[in-house]
Amino acid sequence: MSHPYWVDQKQVQFTTGVGCVDTNGENQSTLEGAYIIPVIVTSAEAESLLAQYDPNSGTSPLVAVARPLARLILDALLQVTGDD
Repeated sequence: MSHPYWVDQKQVQFTTGVGCVDTNGENQSTLEGAYIIPVIVTSAEAESLLAQYDPNSGTSPLVAVARPLARLILDALLQVTGDD
């Protein structure tokens, strides 16, 4: 299946601790034992995804939109952990 987003598997990494800012702008001091997975999305696809997304709806995004992104992340985890 072709889609306009990818994971650069060479950049996927496990870290023993990483600080970050969540989607609410809150600092998360240190997340211990975490995978960093860079997801690459074309600008055109980002516009399309955001146009279809309603953050106030519990049923958004549609499964047909969310599943390919979820599988992309899960496949990256499988490859980096060797759990296939």
